[in-house]
Amino acid sequence: MQTKILCCVTGTLALGAILPAQAQKKPMNIVYIMSDDHSYQTISAYDKRFIDTPNIDWIANHGVKFQESFVANSLSGPSRACMLTGKHSHANGFTDNTKTFDGGQQTFPKLLQSAGYQTAMIGKWHLTSLPTGFNYWDILIGQGDYYNPDFLCNGKPLKRQGYVTNIIADLAIDWMENKRDPSKPFCLLMHNKAPHRVWNPDTCDLDLFNDVQYPLPETFYDNYEGRLAAQKQKMSIIKDMDIVYDNKMADHEQEIHSDKELEAWGRRNYERMTPSQKAQWDRHYDPIIQKFKADKLSGKALAEWKYQRYMHDYMRVIRSVDRNVGRVIEYLREKNLLDNTMIVYTSDQGFYMGEHGWFDKRFMYEESFRTPLLIYCPGGKQGVVNEMVQNIDYAPTFLEAAGAKVPSDIQGRSLLPLLQGEKPADWRKSLYYHYYEYPAEHSVCRHYGIRTKRYTLIHFYNDIDSWELYDIKKDPSQLHNIYGEKGTEKLTERLKKELKELQVQYNDPIRNQY
Repeated sequence: MQTKILCCVTGTLALGAILPAQAQKKPMNIVYIMSDDHSYQTISAYDKRFIDTPNIDWIANHGVKFQESFVANSLSGPSRACMLTGKHSHANGFTDNTKTFDGGQQTFPKLLQSAGYQTAMIGKWHLTSLPTGFNYWDILIGQGDYYNPDFLCNGKPLKRQGYVTNIIADLAIDWMENKRDPSKPFCLLMHNKAPHRVWNPDTCDLDLFNDVQYPLPETFYDNYEGRLAAQKQKMSIIKDMDIVYDNKMADHEQEIHSDKELEAWGRRNYERMTPSQKAQWDRHYDPIIQKFKADKLSGKALAEWKYQRYMHDYMRVIRSVDRNVGRVIEYLREKNLLDNTMIVYTSDQGFYMGEHGWFDKRFMYEESFRTPLLIYCPGGKQGVVNEMVQNIDYAPTFLEAAGAKVPSDIQGRSLLPLLQGEKPADWRKSLYYHYYEYPAEHSVCRHYGIRTKRYTLIHFYNDIDSWELYDIKKDPSQLHNIYGEKGTEKLTERLKKELKELQVQYNDPIRNQY
């Protein structure tokens, strides 16, 4: 039987202080919760402007918030491959979403199995090949759907009724309660589809935030001066966010039309729903659709209307994510598992909430390069960690927490010392990034770069040859590209040297191209 909960039940966990170190005598279980496209801006532990996320915040309040958390390649599939292998994209072979993940290669779930762990993968996989290294897997097919989604359960196709975020939490709790071997430590990967595009809320959340007017980002009308790649992108709320597909204007009269393919997908999403789901959907969206028709918006008024619609739906989807994170933590508390279970909450990368006028991710700019990372580690540190960490660090962290050997070819570094309150003197001073998927959706040019505590240096290559340099301290929004400006010569030379050193360290062959 799957654990059930009413979809609109809310609540904030109020658990005791972090448990003493001696509790870790038991083997460390791992519950890794990863959402898709969850921006750090919409987690109240990081940013309180938009939404309260009390259950996700519980992990930060009883564990560690990584303030300087980044990805290696800001795209869903590649980011997942980096997490599983502890290696950059060029080393694990999954550089972009056109690739197929090599399931025969070394991954941390396989290494945990060898160390005696039960492993499970539940939710969004998005790596084309079938999961390996798991005792149990139950994954969404492809991107997955918000309503009544299709799954592959250990290879068997199943269509499940309900809302995807609730279903994934049901399956995760059911595996912990009924399907694992309780005599063994376990590692559960719980991967949400939400809040991936197109941000379809649970029906019980449709009316949330109706009266909220979200502040327009200061950079919403960015003109991308001095940034050629930013001028070429196609992820603009104003130009590229689809009225029918993204903003839910799939009117029954079929008078509203948009991009032919995206409109068809938007109308298909509605047809997946049950009659009851459609009735609740129509009750909410039909008045919005009729008002939209009557208002005949254009120009800035249309752009800002699209932004508000995007933000409302995104926040409603986050509310469901937070609620179900709370369900999982509450289950662990009820079963007395909190004293030996590491709980991780993160996203596959960051996301734009209208900054620079954008949605989506991909760029090495701060909003998509950064990703939330919150870890509750029994007996460990509580508070904020300011060292620079990256998603290639997750695999060695889990292996070390399990007492398993970390292979020498893993490129990340265990976060366990940071979780235990240490400050290693030799911790990294810079991060390497490489994005590959071009030409493709959203037209973000290929680029690689280096990020230090203060500076970001990016090289866009392949179809263009363009460098960008930002002083994050002076220009946190990255509006002013100072590459080539007088007085930056020594800084640029130093950063390029350090960038090449990272490419040599990680054995990225791109180092030979400049």
